[in-house]
Amino acid sequence: MSYTKRLKGLSLKVGPLGENDRLLTLLSDEEGLTRLAIPGARRPRSSLAAAAPLTFLELQIVGRTGLQKVRQLNVLRSFSRVGKKLETLAAAQALTELCLILVASNDPLHGMLSTVLMHLERLEGIAEQDPFSPVTTLATSVQSCIHLLALGGYGLPIQECCKSGAKLDPPIGQWEWRCSLIPADGFVIGSVPSSPIELNPSELALLQRLLKPNLPKRANGDLMGPKEVWLKLLTVVEYWANNHLSKQVRALAMLREVLTTRINERL
Repeated sequence: MSYTKRLKGLSLKVGPLGENDRLLTLLSDEEGLTRLAIPGARRPRSSLAAAAPLTFLELQIVGRTGLQKVRQLNVLRSFSRVGKKLETLAAAQALTELCLILVASNDPLHGMLSTVLMHLERLEGIAEQDPFSPVTTLATSVQSCIHLLALGGYGLPIQECCKSGAKLDPPIGQWEWRCSLIPADGFVIGSVPSSPIELNPSELALLQRLLKPNLPKRANGDLMGPKEVWLKLLTVVEYWANNHLSKQVRALAMLREVLTTRINERL
């Protein structure tokens, strides 16, 4: 009797396998990343053809060793609406690429799936907003990357100076104060000539608030921080991720290019 199991997860990547099959990379709570064969999924009118990227799936899987196969699938939710805007699609691709780098096969990371689903829901909501706000997409992208990096064990060290160990407590109102990013280590209090980027007190305070579940907003509901600061914080994330992860996160550079263009178009 063949071994079967059921698994729920998010489709991160789907590619060709052989002549008629597809190879699915799934993120799940139980197994982390799992690569599965979907027999016949490339045939016309296949019942298994619905396994597209950014779909939340329930699968019946057969096989105990080697490349397991999908026998049945049910789409629980599709996040295809993020593709309505190039900016939100680029942000979703950055999330996907981070997951593929941070999560290992058969080594689940607690909270990763629920966090990715939460941020995809937010991006989908942004894509459908009218008027559309690329700055909100930018802020959501920065926060989602910070959340995923923290879950993956590569969180930005934004609470203590990496040189002295002193608490990074931004003195709001003292605008001459600076902290400098050292990509290999973290933030240092003061200006460091070799640092690629410095933050003032309000910028650091905004960055620290991104560890919370929701974006920082004012009492009237408006997003805190101007577009220039959010682009700066995206640069911080890029430097940190590309200095500490096993691979360069190429989608972050594409995300920056897309968002910068869209923001400039709205000026």
